[in-house]
Amino acid sequence: MARANTKLSRRQFFQAGGLSVGALSPLGISLADVLAAESTALGNNKRNINVIFMFLQGGASHLDMYDLKPEAPREIRGPYDPASTVVPGIQLSDQLPLLSKHTDKFSMIRSMHTYTSKHGEGDVHMMCGTPVDRDLQGPGIGAVLSQQQRQQAPIPPFIHFGNMKHPAYTAPGYAGVLGRSFDPFLVTQDPNSPKFSVREFDVADDVDVGRIHHRKSLLSSLDRYQRKAEAQLDFARSHDNFTAQALSLATSRVAKQAFDLTKERDSLRDRYGRDRVGQSMLMARRLVESGVRFVTIQGYVDTGIYAWDHHWGIFDHLDTQLPIYDRSYSALLEDLDDRGMLDSTIVITAGEFGRTPRINDEKRGPGRDHWGRCFTVTVGGGGIKTGMVVGSSDSVGGVPEDRPVSVPDFVATIYHALGLDPTQEVMAQGRPVKMLPEGTPVRELL
Repeated sequence: MARANTKLSRRQFFQAGGLSVGALSPLGISLADVLAAESTALGNNKRNINVIFMFLQGGASHLDMYDLKPEAPREIRGPYDPASTVVPGIQLSDQLPLLSKHTDKFSMIRSMHTYTSKHGEGDVHMMCGTPVDRDLQGPGIGAVLSQQQRQQAPIPPFIHFGNMKHPAYTAPGYAGVLGRSFDPFLVTQDPNSPKFSVREFDVADDVDVGRIHHRKSLLSSLDRYQRKAEAQLDFARSHDNFTAQALSLATSRVAKQAFDLTKERDSLRDRYGRDRVGQSMLMARRLVESGVRFVTIQGYVDTGIYAWDHHWGIFDHLDTQLPIYDRSYSALLEDLDDRGMLDSTIVITAGEFGRTPRINDEKRGPGRDHWGRCFTVTVGGGGIKTGMVVGSSDSVGGVPEDRPVSVPDFVATIYHALGLDPTQEVMAQGRPVKMLPEGTPVRELL
């Protein structure tokens, strides 16, 4: 059925009797159409590439996972050994046996470096490509994707699993100068819990007209407020977006079903791992299938958010964490590949920095400290070239020896793969702010 001209205002849509996100109004359009038609930013440059980002918050040890130094002294090389993989010449830690079968599905950058070795600052830098700025914080990649490539699916475009905000810094990856309407939808519950549910979608199966009418009235009131406040407040227009999103979520069966892991077969859930990380990765795949464009997953959670921050007892911790990482990451790559989704889904694993080459003498057990001068990230899918190693570190993994890649360079690479415009500017506090002021894409991967 041909749809009517979507240059219809949202108010006209409601007056026409449209009551849900997915259903057509008497005029033949849905609320999703109206929301899409309202986009006035950079047009419709949609490449339909999505992102799943496992964030190893705390700073995972590149020296014990991806860039082992078997010839270095014992106090540097640690107890793990390098092991061959399906790609000749590429080695990983022997603690990653499942992932070693999938090195043809991702590439490594072993020469990453960042300006900071501080938690909070590093988190924001890694997810945004810009340094921390309390007044004019640059936006995260997921926020820019949501703003520049508006979607029609009645589901949040950008989702965080795990609250990763440091108490002293901006929440990493959030919208910053773009305004709160482009912040991620935050899920803090454990998807592995039998009691898991996302409260915002609990009404999706049984929404009565009275409730919808109330939401419509609320939207109308906020529309009026927006018109009055716009002249006084730069970000006032985000209120309209916020309310439209809230209405969409509350009436979205698509979203509710995407968060329902009981629809997956038990054997696949087991393959991902019956733990918080594994089930989050599986849910990320379901969400991308349903229309979500960017999902960030906290790559492990124990006593605090910085679970990869191994100043002491590093190898005891890694003996627990690496099998979970190995299983969940390899399962996601397999699953995406089997479903034909890997070509349209970029998969990233990275922390905010690496760990010191020298193992310390901490009394509670040896560890490695913060190290921003050199670390490794993995990336593949979505058109990124795979089975490659970009750059190298010196003999102890302390500094890049060949082809240094900065965090802005890495973020610029993801921008390029997604078809985003890093030069787009937004006015904030009377100043133009670019989405990504610096950074050159890593051409070897594109």
